Amino acid sequence: MANVQSATLGGGCFWCIESAFNSVEGVEKAISGYAGGTVDSPSYEQVCGGNTGHAEIVRVEFDADIISFREILEIFFALHNPTQLNRQGNDVGTQYRSVVFYHNDEQKREAEAIIKEITDEAIWPDPVVTEVTELNHYFPAEDYHQDYFKNNPQNQYCAMVVAPKLAKFKKTFASRLRS
Repeated sequence: MANVQSATLGGGCFWCIESAFNSVEGVEKAISGYAGGTVDSPSYEQVCGGNTGHAEIVRVEFDADIISFREILEIFFALHNPTQLNRQGNDVGTQYRSVVFYHNDEQKREAEAIIKEITDEAIWPDPVVTEVTELNHYFPAEDYHQDYFKNNPQNQYCAMVVAPKLAKFKKTFASRLRS
């Protein structure tokens, strides 16, 4: 029986993060959604407006017997720039912030430890601004956001932003990908 756990992560546009995690061995599914805000069941338009406090996130459901939360975080920190406050590239706003919404104290400790390691090793020239915040509410995004890149590879944003990011990810994490 699988030891399924959840991680809730925000690192910019959820289309890229979701697509990457859905290709990782041990990940049962990655679901685009929203967390960290003040409105129940927000819409994409509300979140993009920047007034709800939500981040675009991905809920990663993974088998901890195959891949650890630590490994999930290592992938997460390789998928985005954790030094950009409230943005990723041209996507600007608090909804694109770097954030780990922890589900328990162990996840909180792991997230804080990896951020300290990244900082101590000076992997980035600028300080890491990733928030580590307890998950209070999670709302799945609308159905059309699920598997968005897979279903819309011709979309200009997908072709120009998501595809190159995923190509780099797949090269870097080839050993972690599903067969």
